[in-house]
Amino acid sequence: MNKTPNANRFHIGIYGNRNAGKSSLFNAIIGQDIAVVSEVEGTTTDPVFKAMELIPFGPVVFIDTAGLDDEGLLGNLRVEKTKKMLSRTDYAIYLVDGTAPDVQEYRDMTDTFKKYRIPFMCVVNKSDLMDEVQRQVIRSNFGEVTFVSTKVLSDIHDLNQKLMGQLKILEEEPVIVGDLLPYGSTVVMVVPIDSEAPKGRIILPQVQLIRDCLDHGIKSFVVRDTELEEALKELPKVDLVVTDSQAFAEVSKIVPKHIKLTSFSILFARQKGDIKRLIEGVNAFKALRANAKILISESCTHNYSHEDIGRVKIPKLIRNKISNQVDISFAMGQDFPENPNEFDMIIHCGACMMNRKSMQTRIDLCETQNVYITNYGLALAYFSGILERSIEILNLEI
Repeated sequence: MNKTPNANRFHIGIYGNRNAGKSSLFNAIIGQDIAVVSEVEGTTTDPVFKAMELIPFGPVVFIDTAGLDDEGLLGNLRVEKTKKMLSRTDYAIYLVDGTAPDVQEYRDMTDTFKKYRIPFMCVVNKSDLMDEVQRQVIRSNFGEVTFVSTKVLSDIHDLNQKLMGQLKILEEEPVIVGDLLPYGSTVVMVVPIDSEAPKGRIILPQVQLIRDCLDHGIKSFVVRDTELEEALKELPKVDLVVTDSQAFAEVSKIVPKHIKLTSFSILFARQKGDIKRLIEGVNAFKALRANAKILISESCTHNYSHEDIGRVKIPKLIRNKISNQVDISFAMGQDFPENPNEFDMIIHCGACMMNRKSMQTRIDLCETQNVYITNYGLALAYFSGILERSIEILNLEI
């Protein structure tokens, strides 16, 4: 099984009404009985995820969701969970029960897909129970569709081929640094080893940046902050230093001005979303009121220590440099507010554990509600007085 992190996989959501056969389709595509299948409506209660290799397209995650027509108090909660998956969906399959087509629900959902800018295809299930007259009625009401029976293997194979054809025309996730530096460049990565560093391994952003350098013929060196000065003296040419954001201030003093400097968090902010909007957001620090409300949002869930960036270091900087009266709240994982306008500003992590669609949806939501949003790395660069230097490699203006 390919070890590609889910954050780097294309997310494909399966949506539709109850009993349309979403879980059956999910299992058929994957080739395993992952989701529970039953004749009882509403069997799927929580979204089900499965990572797989969609050969020859590449690594993807399929998401099986609850029925959009669910009813009652619990049913409404299940529908809300389903709709939350839209922010993580890169491509959608809308599944119609061919024996009981719901045209209005489909039209409502196509409007929702357009709102979230999600490309999609309409698939009609239970084709083995339909005659040609029924198929023509479906085509007249739903437009271009793909007929399948989840019981027929050749139908699933054909659907996969059509799906991959659609996916190939979509934009691939941007690279991290490979388009910023020419072939043969040298990057030094600074990885502090403190209580936040996982024992026996390096964290995902560091691994991904090393791989990105390898893919683009860029030489990479990994050192601790305590050995950085010595490494810079030994290396004949260094084009870029990338540091953990929490060491920005110290590393900036060590790295000569002629060598460009940035952080893992800033590079991932660029890869995962609209970096220009995040830079605009960091400048909002200049106008924050003393009693401003700030949300610090982290995409992964973990315990924290006295050296934690989001829970400890950034709040301390805000209170020291802006006001001790600033109201700071925290959100982790998928607990991002649906109405962020209750906050004056949101400071987000580097989003290495999220797919690009999820992060971009959060940025768009903040823009719609006129809320400033920025990123850990940009915030720390701002407070360290090196914001302009930290984004020089991006060839942007602030």
